[in-house]
Amino acid sequence: MNNDQKIDTAALWAQYCDAIKATGRHLLGDDTPKDDFNQAEGIRYLTRIVRAGLESMIESAEAEYPRFADPANGMIKIGADNPDNRYQTARIRGHLTYRIRGHRGTAPTINFATKKGGYQKQDRAMLGTGFLDGRELIVDADGKFDIVVSAERPATGNWLPMASDSNMLLIRQTFRDRKVERPAELMIECVSPVAPPPPLNPEALAARLIAAANYTENTVRLFTDWASVFKRNHYNTLPHADQAMYQVAGGDPNITYYHGYWEIAEDEAMVIECDRPTCEFWNFQVDNYWMESLDYDKHRIHINGYGVEYTADDRVVIVVAHRDPGHPNWLTTAGHTLGTNLFRLIGAENPPAQISTRIVKFNDLVRELSK
Repeated sequence: MNNDQKIDTAALWAQYCDAIKATGRHLLGDDTPKDDFNQAEGIRYLTRIVRAGLESMIESAEAEYPRFADPANGMIKIGADNPDNRYQTARIRGHLTYRIRGHRGTAPTINFATKKGGYQKQDRAMLGTGFLDGRELIVDADGKFDIVVSAERPATGNWLPMASDSNMLLIRQTFRDRKVERPAELMIECVSPVAPPPPLNPEALAARLIAAANYTENTVRLFTDWASVFKRNHYNTLPHADQAMYQVAGGDPNITYYHGYWEIAEDEAMVIECDRPTCEFWNFQVDNYWMESLDYDKHRIHINGYGVEYTADDRVVIVVAHRDPGHPNWLTTAGHTLGTNLFRLIGAENPPAQISTRIVKFNDLVRELSK
C-alpha cells in the first residue's frame, strides 16, 4: 500500500460484497415461498435493490449538487410501488437551501416531501420533515412554478419545509392514465453558497459504498418482514391496519393503505368489493411476495377509479384470477399463485375499516356473471 493510501480497496470491496451476499438470507425466511419461481423472483428483486442502493447512495449522493433519481421506475420495484406513480428523489441537507423549478404538466396529483433517516439507516425509518400538497401549489398562467426548499419560510411563494436533519426529497406524481397525461418537468438546484464540485473523495466513496450495502440489506429486510406480517395477519384480507407503520417507512400522509397477502388456487378467484370511495384517487394492485408490483407494462395487474367499471349501485367490484372470468374489472395474477396486494386511497374522507374480500370457485364466479 502507498504511504498516502488510506483505504484498503480489497477489504472495502470485500465488505460490500459480503454484506450483499448476506442479504440473500432474507429470501429463506420462515414465511417466504421456497418454490423455484418465487425464489427466482426474489433473486431478481435483490439485483434491483442493489441497483437502487448504488444509484441512491453513490451516484446521487451529493446534496450540494443534487440530481433527481428514480427509485421505482418499473424496472426497480420497492415496497408496493404504485403503477400509477412517478417517483423522484434527491439528496439534500437541512442547513442548505434549494429551489425546484418546473412545469406542472397534467398529472392530477403531485406532492413534495422532505424526509430524514432512510433505509440505509439501521432503524430503517424514513420520517417526514415537510410536505407540500400539489393542491396548494402556486402555478402561473403558463403552468410554471418554483418551490423554495429550506428550514426557514421565505417571504412569499411556494415553500417546502425542511428540518436540520432532513436528508432526502421525495416527489410523487399520480396519474389516472399515464398514456395521455404528462408528468411535471422538474429540476433542482442548491442555491446556498457551496464550494465548486470536488474530485472524487476516496473516504466519501467508501462511506457511500457501505451505505449502499446497508440500503440493500435494510430495504430487503423491511419488506420481507412486512410480507411475513401480512401473510400471518392479513391472509386474503385487506384491513385498515396501523397506518403509523407505513408513515415511519416513508408513506404519503395523504394515503390510507390497505395491505394484504393473497393466495388463490388455480380453480379459485378473489373478489374485492367496497362502496365507491370518497377520495381524491384510489387504486388497487396485485404484487408478488417481495412486495413488487407485477409487470404492469405487460399485464393488467392494477386498476384505479378512472379505469374501473362501477356497478349499477355505485360499488367497486374487482376480480383477481388466473384467467379472465368475463368481468370488466378482472386483474390477472400473471402466473403467480400468491403474493401481496394493496388498495390505496388518496385524500380519503372517512376511510372504511376494511375492504371486503372473498375467495370463490372460478367456475361458480363464471356462472354468477353469466346470469
